[in-house]
Amino acid sequence: MTHYLTEMDPEYDTERLGYNLAVEHRPAVIAVAERADDVVAAVREARRLGLGVAVLATGHGPSRSADGQLLITTSRMRGITIDPARRRARVEAGVRGGDLVRAAAAYGLAPLSGSSPEVGVVSYHLGGGLGLLGRSLGWAVDHVRAIDVVTADGVLRHVTPATEPDLFWALRGGGKGTLGVVTAIELDLHPISRLYGGGLHFSADRAEEALARWAEWTRSVPEEMGSSVLLIRMPDLPVLPEPLRGRYVVHVRFAYTGATADGERLVAPFRELGPVTDTVAEMPYSAIGTIHAEPTHPVAFHARNRMLRDLDAGAIAALLRHAGPDADAPYLLELRHLGGALARPAVEPSALGRRDGEFVLYVGAAADPADVPALRARYDELFTDIAPWATGGVCVNFLSGPDVGAAELASGYLPDDVARLAAIKLAYDPEHVFRTHHGLA
Repeated sequence: MTHYLTEMDPEYDTERLGYNLAVEHRPAVIAVAERADDVVAAVREARRLGLGVAVLATGHGPSRSADGQLLITTSRMRGITIDPARRRARVEAGVRGGDLVRAAAAYGLAPLSGSSPEVGVVSYHLGGGLGLLGRSLGWAVDHVRAIDVVTADGVLRHVTPATEPDLFWALRGGGKGTLGVVTAIELDLHPISRLYGGGLHFSADRAEEALARWAEWTRSVPEEMGSSVLLIRMPDLPVLPEPLRGRYVVHVRFAYTGATADGERLVAPFRELGPVTDTVAEMPYSAIGTIHAEPTHPVAFHARNRMLRDLDAGAIAALLRHAGPDADAPYLLELRHLGGALARPAVEPSALGRRDGEFVLYVGAAADPADVPALRARYDELFTDIAPWATGGVCVNFLSGPDVGAAELASGYLPDDVARLAAIKLAYDPEHVFRTHHGLA
């Protein structure tokens, strides 16, 4: 039986919070789901009460506030089934990336996981999924083979290209919270058990040289090499190594599935620059989350991103003006290398059809409400300056928080796909039951 909570219940405050506290949900009712039948019952109850339906798993990418709505939490749905013969996994809605990585590793297999092991597997895939091995394997959404979803009519559907092709197309890349509550997905696993990966930190005086070398280096590296760069002033915390504590650093990260000797040759040009830390080494795939080592403590986080077509000297100069050692930027800045399989069309088309850009530029910061307007202004300055190198698109899965508008979201899709998504939304949710999201309709 579905467990419901209201503000009168002591568990209410804990249940409504996720990782990103930028949106504080105060729903009229919380439905705590442990199985797909609980989700079915909750959607039907919301319709009976005349409430909209929102969904929360890990809460890394909150959308509109769920105030006054019925919020379904799926974090207890943690089932994982591995089929090693078919190289497939069935993953329920509350499973986190690290859980799946560890379960698959027992069979010498790996999902196309993202940089954080704490992000929900289902929402990561539905938003596209930019994996560390994406240049060789493509977007994670391209590897989804079936979806179990409860639609606005309170029906649990098993959706595949053969059963409901329009809904299958829309859910993959365009349906996170818009078309129903996904209770499980079936996805591909890959015969990968190790990689050559880690990161090099460079001090502030090497920032420009390290960034310029990385930009030039990306023009010729093989698709088996995934990489990114982070520009950040590290907090002054005792848990950090002394060379990083309270200092501005450039962190160049690598994930390479080729031979270790080849990986060493590829990384050698950066070691010549004299990094202050070096963690790049042979590692099991199960340790892939240590490459970015992203924070896990809940914060109110505000982020923005753009796709870039190039990273030439002018673009590098613009980025360093805003986020270099002397800029005192109140945010972190990250660049991820795209291209390769990330630029190619999927064998099974999805709503994530726009695949331009050689890099994605991402900025983010934890901020108190009083500081958010000033942070937005600094973001505006950066993105205005970098506009000549931008494609006009965004990485949909990196959008989060209450500031995302319909136009920004739409820029992550091809124009014809925006119209198709709106039509499918109308067909499956004509009464707009799922309204607490960054929807296109």
